[in-house]
Amino acid sequence: MDTRKIEGILKKRARSSKEDCRAALKKARAKTGLDLDEAAILINLKGGPLTKELLDTALWVKNEIYGERIVFFAPLYVSDFCVNDCGYCNFHRSNTALSRRRLSLDEVEGQVRLLIEMGHKRLLVESGEDPENNTIDYIAKVIDRIYSVRAGKGNIRRVNVNIAATTVENYRKLKKAGIGTYQLFQETYHRPTYGKLHDGPKSDYDRQITAYERAFSAGIDDLGLGVLFGLYDWRFEVMSLIAHSQYLDSMHKVGPHTISVPRFRPAPSVTYRAGYPVSDGDFLKLVALLRLAVPYAGMIISTRESPAIRKKAFLSGISQASASSAASVGGYKDKRRARAQFAICDERGLDSVIKSVLDDRILPSFCTACYRTGRTGEAFMELSKPGHIHNLCRPNGILTFAEYLEDFASSDTYKKGYEVLNFHLARIDGEPLRARTRQRLARIKKGARDLYF
Repeated sequence: MDTRKIEGILKKRARSSKEDCRAALKKARAKTGLDLDEAAILINLKGGPLTKELLDTALWVKNEIYGERIVFFAPLYVSDFCVNDCGYCNFHRSNTALSRRRLSLDEVEGQVRLLIEMGHKRLLVESGEDPENNTIDYIAKVIDRIYSVRAGKGNIRRVNVNIAATTVENYRKLKKAGIGTYQLFQETYHRPTYGKLHDGPKSDYDRQITAYERAFSAGIDDLGLGVLFGLYDWRFEVMSLIAHSQYLDSMHKVGPHTISVPRFRPAPSVTYRAGYPVSDGDFLKLVALLRLAVPYAGMIISTRESPAIRKKAFLSGISQASASSAASVGGYKDKRRARAQFAICDERGLDSVIKSVLDDRILPSFCTACYRTGRTGEAFMELSKPGHIHNLCRPNGILTFAEYLEDFASSDTYKKGYEVLNFHLARIDGEPLRARTRQRLARIKKGARDLYF
């Protein structure tokens, strides 16, 4: 991570002309990404019309690659035991008021059943770092139990994982357990800031940033990057995420499958306040910039953001979102906020979130097809980079949304949902694929489930 290089480019491009900005936006429409210099031009752009053009271009690129869909998922916190003292996290080890908890496998199953009954098909397993309580063997057993649960209206079809940096041997165990994407956030790429905010094993900046190399060595080829915006200057963090993505792509021929963009949120025991708060306008801008610079990556937004900001972010490059989330261990049953890792801002239920995106003709999706057909790593990149993945995302999104409508939707969402579903059905490229999708939709209406391309 060449800090001086990034800071130098940002300084050089502190004032860019409108012509330079429009040239960078034109380049972005090729869907091949942006280099650091081009990204810096857009980071520093000012002015309402240019900012709107940036957001509009990001939405266009996202739709060209993935189609007009948002994939929904939910986090599942299984343990808040943690040996780290991170300044921004309610699970920090100095929080002695928190009665630590690790879910038993039966409790995991209970949480999963609640999520299935909401309509979820994708989960993100999260835990603190504790080598005694949160072993990889425990996480592997959790994953196995999640996959084993069959509720009345479905099951969880893919488990992604967000846990601490670990060893090649442990990553092999995760791979064997059948994870989808392995997420690990650098939190901040600014080394001095990273050092100030972390104490414990996670304070090792190099261990954190090289974890992806160990994951690749273990055969995990589906990785998710992210930072916690607000810890340091968002411009530096965006440039660093781009640089990291380019490094992974050049070294492994596989860039990040996802990039997450959480902003700092308060928590009951956290006294830290964001040193570099990110305004709503800058947040939407950075979402758009990352979409243009790393166009093939899924962009993830969490329930840290308000419904109003999420609505705008869905129209500026976001392609995945958590919904109806709990940020505490056992939180889908135990609603005590003092146990949460951070304060949730969007507390709407899944059906309410889905109904809201239908207003913008966005297609809700619960698709897990790529993971289950081996379209990860290079195979995924071969489809996403040239923008062909939407040929699968759209029909698969339609099929999974039809399942949701038949099994979980309220009457209002059902009617509105089929209007939007049929709108996107007509947009599938090629009559043969449209016809095959219609056939599968008819089967879903008759009770068939888990149909995908």
